[in-house]
Amino acid sequence: MSEITDPAASAPHQGQRLAHFPITFFAVVMGLMGLSLALHGAQPVLPWAGALGEWVMYFASLVFLVIAGVYLLKGLRYPGAVQGEWNHPVRLAFFPAVTVSLLLTATAYYNVDPELARVLWILGTLGQGVLTIAVVSGWISHRSFEVGHLTPAWFIPAVGNVIVPVAGVRLGYIETSWLFFSAGLVFWIVLLTLVMNRLVFHNPIPARLFPTLVILIAPPAVAFIAYYQLAGQIDAFGHILLNAAYVFAALVLVQVPKLLRLPFALSWWALSFPVAALTIASFLYARVAQSQGHLIVGSVALAALCAIILGLLFRTLVAISRKQICQPE
Repeated sequence: MSEITDPAASAPHQGQRLAHFPITFFAVVMGLMGLSLALHGAQPVLPWAGALGEWVMYFASLVFLVIAGVYLLKGLRYPGAVQGEWNHPVRLAFFPAVTVSLLLTATAYYNVDPELARVLWILGTLGQGVLTIAVVSGWISHRSFEVGHLTPAWFIPAVGNVIVPVAGVRLGYIETSWLFFSAGLVFWIVLLTLVMNRLVFHNPIPARLFPTLVILIAPPAVAFIAYYQLAGQIDAFGHILLNAAYVFAALVLVQVPKLLRLPFALSWWALSFPVAALTIASFLYARVAQSQGHLIVGSVALAALCAIILGLLFRTLVAISRKQICQPE
């Protein structure tokens, strides 16, 4: 994921790059599927955005299949490496990114192929439930965790749960959607308290993981979208969720100068999905409440999201060409 300064240290690993293929690669799929859904949400304002979003969806699907295939191959050839990531205090939280990607894919495909969306949603929901229990069990039973291991990436399991209702309600799984929404909301509140304590009272997040700070935006933004699907209206609680996302977005904006000074790593993909979630939430509120202000916010966020995705794709390809990806840490 980063440059290796000692060539001798990297030499023994040149033939084993597959073993270092990280689970964090699934954050790329989350970002791309988020862009697809954001473009679909912008369609009432930008008629061409829906068609572009569909193409992005197909591209994201291809990326998902490639990443999943490579990681499956890694699991078959280097099961110990996968076990090492599962035992890693930071990377453990990225395993639900696999099922989050499935759920986002199901949501994106709902208008194209509802039956395929149903299959993907069921697989994603079952997997998300299993991974949530497994990850949280790992947190509470593993005694080697330290405060420094806690980052906003730990929100990913919670975010995955609140994504379930976005397509689940339209597919008719109302009670299941409420179950996962409730679990995700409770875990978000607990983890938010822990993360804020870590950010305020302990050492700063390491530079390579600093972009995960943007993940703070995602839980309330996604929860707003899911809550609207469940409640069918925007009430006081919905306003709280959406505006909480805006507050965290403002806090992140202050950190942009610091972000721009950091070297590239795969963790930079943490910027993409939260901005996509904020964009979708803004367009949703603008459509339901006929709010011109939220329409402007959504449009600005969409422009920023497109710039972020293009920049991340370019930097990722450059890093791959320079063999800075899939290196031992």
